[in-house]
Amino acid sequence: MTKETPKQKAIVERVMHDFKAGDLKANGGRKVKTPRQAIAIALHEAGVARDQTPPKKT
Repeated sequence: MTKETPKQKAIVERVMHDFKAGDLKANGGRKVKTPRQAIAIALHEAGVARDQTPPKKT
């Protein structure tokens, strides 16, 4: 798995902070109840996928 960039880490931290405060909502406006949902939303927003993360320099 590729490493997250500092910008992606900041996005994940912000989303998890919103979840812990109880302010995180899913697409339908419903409150996110489980940490697993929050992690999925955070990784999606940050674009932490193989195609969206810059490759390591070798």
